Amino acid sequence: MLRLFLWERRVSGRRLVIVGHGMVAQRLLEELTARKHPYGLIRVFNGEPVPAYNRILLSSVLAGEASEDSVQLKPDTWFAERNIVCHQGDAVATIDTAQRQVTTTSGFQAAYDDLVFATGSRPAALGIEGEQLPGVMGFRDLQDTRALIDVSQRCRRAVVIGGGFLGLEAAEGLRARGMAVTVLHRSDHLLNRQLDPVAGALLASALTARGVTIRTGASPQSIAGSQRARAVQLTDDTLISTDLVVVAAGITPRTELARATGLACDRGILVDEGLASSVPGIYALGECCQLGEETFGLVEPGYRQAAVLAGRLCGEDRRFAPDTVATRLKISGIPIYSCGATSPDENTDSVVWQDRETDRYCHLLIRNNRLTGAVLFGETQDGPWYEEQIRRGDDISQRRHTLAFGAAYDTH
Repeated sequence: MLRLFLWERRVSGRRLVIVGHGMVAQRLLEELTARKHPYGLIRVFNGEPVPAYNRILLSSVLAGEASEDSVQLKPDTWFAERNIVCHQGDAVATIDTAQRQVTTTSGFQAAYDDLVFATGSRPAALGIEGEQLPGVMGFRDLQDTRALIDVSQRCRRAVVIGGGFLGLEAAEGLRARGMAVTVLHRSDHLLNRQLDPVAGALLASALTARGVTIRTGASPQSIAGSQRARAVQLTDDTLISTDLVVVAAGITPRTELARATGLACDRGILVDEGLASSVPGIYALGECCQLGEETFGLVEPGYRQAAVLAGRLCGEDRRFAPDTVATRLKISGIPIYSCGATSPDENTDSVVWQDRETDRYCHLLIRNNRLTGAVLFGETQDGPWYEEQIRRGDDISQRRHTLAFGAAYDTH
């Protein structure tokens, strides 16, 4: 510790502290080190005991298709070569904004000139009886993944609450581990934020064929059990027996430390277009931040925020503006794509084609002769092309009749 302190005193340049080390924080480090940044020392404080890893691939680890080592984003040498000190398993506990100093759970203290919150999110609570019982788990990080693998070796049945991406990936991973899995989803169709009802039904059919039980329009009322979770009771009084309950019903930004530090927060940490918080010298990005009324649950806008913030910290005039974000997913090997609107209204026209033999589906949404949304299931190679059309907002009157067939049939 003394050697570290003496070395730090010899460091020239400003000091940057990053609170959290997920995928977006790692992208910020990469964006900074690709520029001539002003920092002589960058410290990253991570509550998890391992460096940043690809959370998107945790489902592959859960299913036994990937190892933990394969999801790590950078080797330890990458950080050492760039004067980046990573404090794994030692989260920031308090921040003194007057002294510009952080103190960790272990009591370690570090000064900063600039500080970035990248604390991410946690699973949203259901707010029902029995939620705190042993056997009720989340699926957000590597520790959750390890715990689920362990449980799958000892238990036979699982109920997954939530038919979004994380819930379906958890369900498929546990099924691959040999468990009988039931998915409960409040909406009438799976992935209701990304897919329309037809694509959602196609996905449900594909998962059912693999052995996963899907119950849409189903809301949990309570989790029953004396010593641990033994059943989930639905609002219609149906009781589903289980050995494990996985909660994957949305996320909540982690703002506890920011609030205690005095930063303005709503659902997330409030930031401006430069990702600056209400306290000078402190910034936030990724799932923990909020710009206007919008929070960000996908990694792609977090990556764009990282590029903007890196530029700002290096003196560039950069601003982040929320934009249409495409969702590219693979659920059980089935490619899915959506961008823009997914539900038509009285002012929207729909162009739909479907191949029932191969379960391929395309739904394009058009308003005022401009493409405003696209939902693809089973075949998504034209997804980026549709995304470009949505972003450009060009009049598609002259090619409306070929639009559903993709870029290969576009003559403009």
